[in-house]
Amino acid sequence: MRCCPSSALHLLRFVRLRSCTRRGRITLPFWIRELWAYMKLLVNSLYFNSLTDSDVVFDSVFEPVFWTVDYITRWFGSVFVTLVVILTSSVLLVAYLVLLPMALSTYSPGWIAWHLCYGHWNLVMIVFHYYKAAMTSPGYPPTEKNDSPFVSFCKKCIMPKPARTHHCGICNRCILKMDHHCPWLNNCVGHFNHRYFFSFCLFMAMGCVYCSISGRNMFLDAYNAIETTYQTAAPPYTFKDKMIHKSIIYMWVLTSTVGLALGALTFWHAMLISRGETSIEKHINSKETKRLARRGRVYRNPFNYGRLNNWKVFFGVEKRSHWVTRVLLPSGHAPLGDGLTWVAFPFKKDLIPV
Repeated sequence: MRCCPSSALHLLRFVRLRSCTRRGRITLPFWIRELWAYMKLLVNSLYFNSLTDSDVVFDSVFEPVFWTVDYITRWFGSVFVTLVVILTSSVLLVAYLVLLPMALSTYSPGWIAWHLCYGHWNLVMIVFHYYKAAMTSPGYPPTEKNDSPFVSFCKKCIMPKPARTHHCGICNRCILKMDHHCPWLNNCVGHFNHRYFFSFCLFMAMGCVYCSISGRNMFLDAYNAIETTYQTAAPPYTFKDKMIHKSIIYMWVLTSTVGLALGALTFWHAMLISRGETSIEKHINSKETKRLARRGRVYRNPFNYGRLNNWKVFFGVEKRSHWVTRVLLPSGHAPLGDGLTWVAFPFKKDLIPV
């Protein structure tokens, strides 16, 4: 039995239609699907690599916005540094030109000696540690090949990252044991300048509290004098007297405000140092603690050597005399370790015997 050519043609078309049908749905021809897959592969190859994910794509799209924010932050960093210098210098001017002459004429020799010694020691510690914190490099991973161990890759630098290293978007590079980027220093706080930053905060807070407490009575006298002048216009104060009173009020309000804010910040960082972690690691450790808790496990910070040992490592104390020469006096010694390798201690034992 033979079929006509037209019937054969219809049968062939029916067979092709059946071959393109899956579960009752008609699919596109193979050559169209092949071309579409090739186009998708071509588009993906423009941005995809083994380290790419949705976050990297998002960052790439918004890179101009991030670049603008980082540029403005860098510019404001110079403004903040200038502001710190101006405010600190203004307090010193008031202290030397107004408070010191009053103290020399009213205080006893013992109190004068105490204020001169403590005030100048505090000032030296503030200036020294601020300069070192702002000018010392926080530490960067090596850009050349080396044998240093690493725990991950930076998606921005496309370079291996040692433990406790994080990328700073403002500095645009990875920082060893990064704590945070401080605009008041216009610098990152990392492995090599973390001690300078904390010491600056500590001694600046101490200096502000010292000025606030020692100048409280002068502030009350100046405030009452100005209130009396404005309300009764008696006794007659000269322009110089008014400027002195306003300068004392300015210094007391500024030091009291900064002392409270900086004191809280110093206390926060002291807690972090006691636990052997940085500001960034605080958030990471909190997430890990919650994640392991859901699995019935307990997370332990591998870099927590015990409170005393954490402070020894942080300040670089290797013997008892270092508590004086390296903590209470200006010292430019380097921190313990190179910031590339870290030893994890599972229990709290005496790391540095003194």
